[in-house]
Parts: sequence; structure tokens; C-alpha cells
Amino acid sequence: MFGPAQLLRLLHINRVLVRHGLDDIVLATHLFRPVGFLRHLFPWNWVPRQQLNLPRGARIRLTLEDLGPIFVKFGQMLSTRRDLLPDDIALELARLQDRVPSFSGEQVRIIIEKAYGQPLETIFDDFDFEPLASASIAQVHIARLRNGREVAVKVVRPAIEKTIRRDVELLYIIAHLAQRYWKEGRRLRPLEVVAEYEKTIFDELDLIREAANASQLRRNFRDSPMLYVPEVFWPETRRNVLVMERIYGIPAGDIAELRRRKVNMKKLSERGVEIFFTQVFRDSFFHADMHPGNIFVNADNPDDPRYIAVDFGIIGTLSPTDQHYLAENFLAFFHRDYRRVAELHIESGWVPPETRVDEFESAIRTVSEPIFDRPLKDISFGGFLLALFQTARRFNMEVQPQLVLLQKTLLNIEGLGRQLDPELDLWKTAKPFLENWMRDRVGPRAFINRIKHFIPRWIDQTPDLPNLVHSLLRQANSGGLTVQLHKQEMEQLRRDLRRANRRNFHAAVGAALIISAALILGLDALHPATFEQTPLLTWLLGGIGVGLLLSVWPTDA
Repeated sequence: MFGPAQLLRLLHINRVLVRHGLDDIVLATHLFRPVGFLRHLFPWNWVPRQQLNLPRGARIRLTLEDLGPIFVKFGQMLSTRRDLLPDDIALELARLQDRVPSFSGEQVRIIIEKAYGQPLETIFDDFDFEPLASASIAQVHIARLRNGREVAVKVVRPAIEKTIRRDVELLYIIAHLAQRYWKEGRRLRPLEVVAEYEKTIFDELDLIREAANASQLRRNFRDSPMLYVPEVFWPETRRNVLVMERIYGIPAGDIAELRRRKVNMKKLSERGVEIFFTQVFRDSFFHADMHPGNIFVNADNPDDPRYIAVDFGIIGTLSPTDQHYLAENFLAFFHRDYRRVAELHIESGWVPPETRVDEFESAIRTVSEPIFDRPLKDISFGGFLLALFQTARRFNMEVQPQLVLLQKTLLNIEGLGRQLDPELDLWKTAKPFLENWMRDRVGPRAFINRIKHFIPRWIDQTPDLPNLVHSLLRQANSGGLTVQLHKQEMEQLRRDLRRANRRNFHAAVGAALIISAALILGLDALHPATFEQTPLLTWLLGGIGVGLLLSVWPTDA
């Protein structure tokens, strides 16, 4: 199970755990509880340890920092999983910092020249080997291209991939043990958490992927007064070297400097919210690492400030279904329609279909009602999502990685927005956006747009239909036609049928209303004497009632 290198690394990890007093936590687990009394035989427990006076969250944070950058990044990722972790641990992990020493200028030169296959001076007219910033995956240098353009050059650390693979393998071993022996293991799904982390961190190693993310975001906000995304210099970009336009701005977290420059803080905070909802609902492509270190402000025009974004290694996307249910969830929440929130979770597949709507609704109401005791400007969207996820966890909610990224980003945006303007009313800014988005998606305009979208595909596929029908009939006639439905497909089919039934119901009701109204008005025109003693409205309402009754009458009755 362990190779020599892994065994040595595991011994080092155990030593660090002991140093920070986490052997108590390990021995308290289900696997080691029967032999927990042995802790009194360990020499390090014979003398008081200062670390034991710290809260468990602080001890875990210090342990991860001592274990190195890969574990720090894992802790940072875990801090966003507030649906899984206790609040005290999640808050401590959010304080984790990449305190990583920079690697030498000579190593930088070797990496760049190997990437380009030529001397560094043939690409750059000037290169500052003193890094501007140094993190766990890469460090950034300032340079000038031969054409005179000032650029920021991001260089991946040497041999970092080997280190990551070694530590990720250890994380998988620990996750396997936790899932097998820890009573909370199955619910928290540690293997899935590690797999999610593995994908995220290896994606961050590929700087071409990050460059592509930056290019897409730049296109999405081309000519936008709200957000500027620096240009990528593709000819000079490689998998381990990213060259982008150098930007100048004030760090978004430097509130004192922004105030000194007399920046319009209200406008700046509202624009941050608008950028977030535009990315999520218009583009379904959002910067998922928007902490203050990755956001700057162009304050050249203080009354019209503009954000500048950097570091595009982590990007989130949502499917049209997720977008729709998320928007409806927000709107239903602020209308206090908790039953609709519960139904949306079931319809979307976020919680199992057998979940009782009334029980889920009651749990959501219990969490949500206290929130409304505060002014709307004090209500946290991110906090609401977190409370919702924690409640849904009791009902076996499936982990939704894209929603976790969204919640993390929303918490960052909210925190920054209220730093800039404590009076920021997030709901006032977001509500019109969400309502307009919903109208565009469910109204006549959306229907016409969907038709336009699919017409070319229908035209392209039409010539193949006769051959497909002939092939299908031949298979059916020969007995070779089989139907296979997997569990996931069955669940999706059930959800589609429920939605179709609701649409049919609404269509039937609408038809009944029209027919009833026409019938009443027609009879009134033919025999006005029949209705002269009774107001026409009464008859009309009666007809509508009959129509409704007929529209919901069981078809097999």
C-alpha cells in the first residue's frame, strides 16, 4: 500500500500531527477509540503541550501550513466546503495563506528557456528575476517583450507536479481509511472531496487552460465599463509559462487608498454584485477565485471605477438547468415561498426524489425565517445558500461542486462589497437582474429564441430521418430492439415527466378558461333573457369553475 517515499512522508505527517496535538482527534475516531487509552503511554503526552490550549480549528490550520503548499491548498479548498465542515474549522481554514519562498532566478531562466527552446533574451527585452508574487503553484515576474509591451510572466514551480502527485496519493489513502472506518466518512464522501481537489489543482498547473479562461472572460466583458480582463499573449504562452498584459490598479481590499482617491464606493460595490450575476446568469462562466488578492480597481476616474481581474485558474460554470433552479430559488426565498424552494431542490435532483416536500419545506422555513428579522441589506445571499446546503444535507443532498464554487464566490463578493459599502443592499441590486433573466427564459421571447436555436439542427437532421425510421422499424421487426435505462436516466425521465405533466395541466386549465368564457358569452348573446336575473360575471365565474373541474378530472375515471 505504501512505497518507501510515501512511508517517509506519512511518518513526517504523523510527526506534524503529534506536534500540533492532533493525535487526540485521531484517537477519538471510531477506528482508534478502543485503543485510545494507549495515548497515556506516548512520551510526548507526559509533558504539557502549548498547542493543546489552541482550538481544534487553529491546530488543524497550523498543521496544514507545516505540511506544505499542497496541503495548504487542500485546506483552502476545504474551507469552501461549508456544507461539510463545522463552522469553527471552516473559518480557521479560510485563514490559510500560501507562505511559500520564491525559487531562484536561475531556475526561472532554465524553465523559460526550456519552454521556448531558445535564450530568454530572444523573447524578452527586459526581465525582472525578483518575483512580484510567489504562491504554491507558480510565481509572477515583470518583464518587457521585444515589441516594448510590459507583461506579467507566470512561471510554474520546478518539480511541483511530482510533489503534488505524491501528496494527492497520500490524501487518497487517508480518504479511503476515513470512508471505511470513520462513521461520518460515507456522508462526507472524502474520496469525492479529494478527487475534486485533484482535478482543481492539476487544472491550475496547466497555464494554457488558465490563458483560455482569461481569453473567454475578456471576450465576455469586452468594452464593459465594469470589468477589465488583461490580454493574453498567446505566441509567448506555454503550458508552464503564461504571459499576460501587465495591469496597474489599487488592490480591492485597500479600502484606505480607495477612499483617499475619493472612489465612488457605492457604485464600486454595486458593480461587483452586477459582475457576479452577469457572469453566472448571462454567461454561465464565472471567475471562482475572486478574493481581494485577485481583484484590483482602476481609479483613474473615481466616479466611474472599474474592476480588473487576474488569476483565472479556477473557473465555474452552470448548466441551464442549474441556472434556472438557482434563480428560482433566490426569488422564491425572498418571496418566502419555502414550499417552492423545497420543490425546486427535488425537481433539480439536488435531493432524492423520495424526499417528503412538507418535511423539507418545514426545515427550510426554520432556517430562513430568522433571516427575515433583519433588514434586506443585512441578508447574506452566500449565507442563505450555506444555510440551505447545510439543511439539505440532512435530506441527503448530493454534493454539487459547481454550486459550492458559486457559494464560495458569492461569499467573497458579498464580503468585499460590504467592505466597500456597509449599506450595500445586495437584494436591491440582484432582484431586477434575476427577474429580467427569468422573464427572458420563460416568456414568449425565450420560446422564439429556442426555436431559432434549434431550427438549423432540425434542418440538418431532417434528411436522415427516413433512414433512421427504417432502421428502427427493421430492428423492431427482427426483435433486435432493446431499451436500456440507467438509474440516473430514469430519475431524469421522471423529472421531465413531472414537468411535462405540470405544463399539460396549465395548458388544460388555460383551454378550459377560454372555452368556458366563450360558452358563457355565446349563450348570453343567444339567450340574454336566461341571464338577465343573474350578473354575467357570476355565470362566467361558474363556467370557469366547471372548466377547472373538467381540466383536473382523472383521465381514467
